[in-house]
Parts: sequence; C-alpha cells; structure tokens
Amino acid sequence: MRKHLSILLAIGLLSSCGAAYHSSRVVEGAADGNKVRVLPITAQNVLLANRSPYTPRELPAAFHSSAGAAGSLYGGGPAPAPIHAAPTRPDALETRLPPARKPAPYRIGVGDVVLLATPTGTSVEQLTGLLAAQNSRQGYTVQDDGSIAIADIGRVEIAGLTLQDAEALLFQRLVKAQIDPTFSLEIAEFNSKKVSLGGAVAKPGVLPITLSPLRLKEALAQVGGATTRTPEYSSVRLYRDGTIYQIPLKQLFSDARLGELPLLAGDSLFVDDRYDLDQAEAYFRQQIQLAEFRQASRGAALSNLTTEIALRRNELDEQRRTYLDQVRLDAVDRDYVYLTGEVKSQGRMDLPLGRQASLADAIFKGANGLSIKTADPRHVYVLRGSHDPMEFNALTAWQLDLRNAANLALAARFELRPNDVIFVAEQPVTRWSRTIDQISPSLISIGANAVNN
Repeated sequence: MRKHLSILLAIGLLSSCGAAYHSSRVVEGAADGNKVRVLPITAQNVLLANRSPYTPRELPAAFHSSAGAAGSLYGGGPAPAPIHAAPTRPDALETRLPPARKPAPYRIGVGDVVLLATPTGTSVEQLTGLLAAQNSRQGYTVQDDGSIAIADIGRVEIAGLTLQDAEALLFQRLVKAQIDPTFSLEIAEFNSKKVSLGGAVAKPGVLPITLSPLRLKEALAQVGGATTRTPEYSSVRLYRDGTIYQIPLKQLFSDARLGELPLLAGDSLFVDDRYDLDQAEAYFRQQIQLAEFRQASRGAALSNLTTEIALRRNELDEQRRTYLDQVRLDAVDRDYVYLTGEVKSQGRMDLPLGRQASLADAIFKGANGLSIKTADPRHVYVLRGSHDPMEFNALTAWQLDLRNAANLALAARFELRPNDVIFVAEQPVTRWSRTIDQISPSLISIGANAVNN
C-alpha cells in the first residue's frame, strides 16, 4: 500500500512542474501595473525604434586634443644695431683677386623649391598622385634632410644633386613605383645658395645663386649699384672662405673682365668707401656674429617650444589618466544597458562614447553570444520603457526572431538606448529540464523509500 502511495506522490510531483519551477518570460498586455506591447523587429520597426532621441556621451576634450607644435618662439630678442667705423680716405687701393674658379653646375640644396611638370602645356600640370595636395606654383620644398616627399613614391633625397642627376633619380623612383615617368623637373625658387651685399649700395640685401652663375657686375646691378660719391677711393671687398679680397671700384668700372668674376655660395660683398679694411672686417665680423646670434636664438626658441609641448602633453596625459581612473572606480556618469536571460555573460554593458551601439554589439560583445543549449532564438527581446512621463508604466518589448539568421542584420541596425534590457528567453525543454533537476532529489528519495518498504 505504501509503495503505491509513493508512486502516486511522484506522479503528482511531475504533474506540478509548473508550480515547482518559475522562469522569466515576457507577458504581453496589462499585468502587474505595466502595459507591455510586443513588436517584432523588422526593417520598418527598426526605423521606428531608432527614432527615439538619444545623443551618445562624448569623450572628454583631453582625448580629442594633442600637444601640437603650435606655440610662440621666444628667442633672444632683436639683433643688435650695427656699428660702423669713421670713414677715412686711402692714398692707393690694392687689388687682391680671389683664385680663379670655374663655375660648377648648380646643385639643389635645402630650402630650394622644385616643380614637377609635364613636357606639354602652358602651366605646370599635375602628375597622377604627385602634386594633388599642393598649389601648382609651390611645388616641393627640399626639407632639412635634403629630401622631398612625393605621394605614391615616398621621400626622395635630391639635395646635393644637379638638376640632371635629380631628374635621373626621380625617373628611377617613378619607374620603380610603376608610374608614368614622363615629366620634367625645374627649380622654381633658389633658396639654398646666397650671396650677401652691403655697404655703399642702393639696396643692401641677399641675392640667390641660380642655374646661371652670378657675376659680380650682375650682383651690383641687382642691389641698385654702388652709391659712393668717391669711387676713386672706394673698393668692393669680397669675403670668401675666411679671406678678404679687394677690387678698387674705379678699376672694376674700367676693366670689364673684373665684372665677370663669378660669385660663390656664402660670399659676402661689401662696397667700402672708407680708408682701411677695418670697416669691412667689422661688417663681416658683424655678419658672423649676427648669424651666430640668430642660430643661438632659434635654438633657445626651439628648446622653449619643446618644453611647452612636453608640458601640454603631460597635462593631457594626466587628464586622460584621471578620467580612466574615475571610469574604473565607476565615478563617471555613463549610459548602460542590461543583459539577462539565456546569454553567456549576464550583467551591465556600458554604451560607447561618441557613437551608437547596436543590439548586435550587446549580444556578441556585451553578452559574449547566446547560450546555444538553453536560449530560445525565437524570443530575443529588447525591453524599452517609454520616455513620456504620462506613460511611465508603458513598456515596449522589441522581439527578434533569430531562427532566421538573416535577422542578425537587423540586430546590427537596431540602436540601443540607455536602460534598455536585453532579455533572451529559455527553450521550453530547458524549463522542463531545470524542473526535473530541482525535483530529482525528492524523486530519488521517494523511490528509495518505496523500495525499502
């Protein structure tokens, strides 16, 4: 009699599985004070759901800033005023000419501007991928390392080369890059080799040396000529390689061969109507001192700028570290969604900064995917409350049916909103299996008692 009673009790337990195990599910309609409506996630409904207003939070400004290279160059101030000695008149001027040198072909230097041009047309035409980012009249400036940077080719070192050698090198690089090598090269601006002129001239200044050799008479003509009122007592002094040479101005005007003297890069000319070499020597010493002063001033300015950039970078790094520490301590206001149900990782997921997150992001990144054994692919829900205060208890359950894997594309377009809950229901067989797991100890105990009795 007891055996039969035990068996009947076991059958009764099995028949009351629904009372023995309760699991979460989405119930449509009005229940527990909430109004729940279930809408399928379709292409049209994705557009409807994404209409709800939401602007993602942004990263702090420190993450959008860089130390940069902009800043003020604080040097040593303006150069000192030049000092000139009192004029005197010589009895006779000695002629000291520099050693004869044959002008060498022009070699490209740092600061020169070169243009790449097609052989036809009336203006510089762009080569494919070469001059797309520059003004047609600017070309390429030879940088401090002696190179020019050409898109699709890279850096090409042309400093120290003649124009012909540079063309040959560019031809090889274009062929190597499989680019049509039909081009011509010309120098648009000559900035690397210069001659300075001062003293008794109309317009003291610096003259560039170009493809054509710069002659002494041409240099004097470009600065407006000598302005001395006593040419018989004046001279042109040439400072070259640490030596001062002298040509009397009157002799220069009378002997045309002296005017053909070629000038070299770094030469300094001084038209002097003073008695001795002191003024010229003072001028050249002054030029050297000014160059050293400017170089030292620029070095100090660059050092100050480097320090300023380092301070900016350290400040930005500190701001970023502080923000990341606040995030780690959960002390920063963030937007979240919540993952529950039959997913591999339940919990809270931070919504990204500066961009929208999708349902696919939550499933595959936040939850690490669905539980293959227990999840019901028919019932993947995004539970979203109403933003209308008058409908505070209204809730929309957006249902995604993943039996059709093509619907994953809809998940990738479905945007999440703060406080969304992603819920994945369990399989019916999972609910039954868990019920059995919970009542198995009772069944085993009842069966054992029935056998013993």
